[in-house]
Amino acid sequence: MTTETVRVDWISDQMFLMRDRSGFPIVMTQPSGVNAADLLPLSVIGCAVWDLVSILQKQRQQITSLRVAADSVRDEEPPWRFRKISIRYTFSGRNLNKQSIQRAIKLSEGKYCSTHATLRDTVEITSSYEIVKDENG
Repeated sequence: MTTETVRVDWISDQMFLMRDRSGFPIVMTQPSGVNAADLLPLSVIGCAVWDLVSILQKQRQQITSLRVAADSVRDEEPPWRFRKISIRYTFSGRNLNKQSIQRAIKLSEGKYCSTHATLRDTVEITSSYEIVKDENG
């Protein structure tokens, strides 16, 4: 098992400096910084997009753009628990193979994405995708 450490330092008032395991900074404050609760769905789609680009490049898919969005449903009362995360993948490229994209999503969500694996038994996670033809070909 691997141990990884992230950290948060309180800067002032409601401003915090978060650092990932490599020390990369993220400012958490409102309204001009990230909201802590947004980091959960961002982690899921960030993990997925990383996997998808890697898998599709290895499959020699000519992907030119990938946009991933997540809609979250949360309780209205504290602690505002996440109940559902719906992920939408939008792929652009030349001659993209539908089966390759479906397989890449399945591999990411079912095998490689650690945040997806951690949450899937607690939060309902659904996904859909579309392929948009690249205007250049």
